[in-house]
Amino acid sequence: MNVSARPKITLWDYITGSARLVRMTNLVIVVLTQYLTRILLIGPRHEWRSIIANPDMFFLTLSTVCIAAAGYIINDYFDIKIDIVNKPERVVVGRYLKRRWAMGAHQVLNVMGAVFGLVVSPYIFVINVFSITLLWFYSERYKRLPFIGNFIVSLLTGFSLLILTVHFPVNRHLVFIYAVFSFFISLVREIVKDMEDIKGDEAHGCRTLPIIWGIRRTKNFLYLILLMFVATLFVMARALDNNILIILFFLLLIPIAWLSASLARADTRRDFKQISSLCKIIMLLGLVTMIWA
Repeated sequence: MNVSARPKITLWDYITGSARLVRMTNLVIVVLTQYLTRILLIGPRHEWRSIIANPDMFFLTLSTVCIAAAGYIINDYFDIKIDIVNKPERVVVGRYLKRRWAMGAHQVLNVMGAVFGLVVSPYIFVINVFSITLLWFYSERYKRLPFIGNFIVSLLTGFSLLILTVHFPVNRHLVFIYAVFSFFISLVREIVKDMEDIKGDEAHGCRTLPIIWGIRRTKNFLYLILLMFVATLFVMARALDNNILIILFFLLLIPIAWLSASLARADTRRDFKQISSLCKIIMLLGLVTMIWA
């Protein structure tokens, strides 16, 4: 009896699989976001060369990247069965990397992230340890519960900007506005992703909002979040008496309105995937507005 041989895993498979596992594109965005925030919002802008060369900034960003990468790994580690249903082509753990290797990489990256944070400041170290702990509980438990998992990921997204103000406190109020922006658009995207992945999540006992409420009620909740999102941005910009920010946020209403209209029409997994991508675009557009803020 002939038994078909298992396809051989090449070095390139390991490299591409590992890049997908740690979401390399997302990590690059984290680096760009933190450096642009440091240069454009905290400043001074004319000293951008010294900011880029600053060792504290380098180690702070490196610590964030290590912890984010570790978070992606542990998330995939716990979600193998769910991802086989939702995203079979993107499953890495168990296909290209053994589970024990994934867990080992997660632990090493977390230790590196904590140590790099300690190099910068004891306060950064404490925040990093808190983030590591929160990411573990998110992946192991809270991701499968309604809303709390979405909230945790969005909170940590905002933290990735706020952590800069712990060591570089200048213009903290301006950074806070963009952290709030990142929090809200991330929250919308996380809930949309739950709508996209409802089939696999439901099959494995998850209790996300789309599962317990249904798609229609979850959409209504998202409209409320988007309304709070827009209102909060304008209230904060007005409180700072920053007319340029108000104009920039008015311009951002165009893609946000497009997102709302797309959400109203969305019915299939493909529709929700496109809305998730649109959330990423809005986040990048928000990043671009830092140039004029």
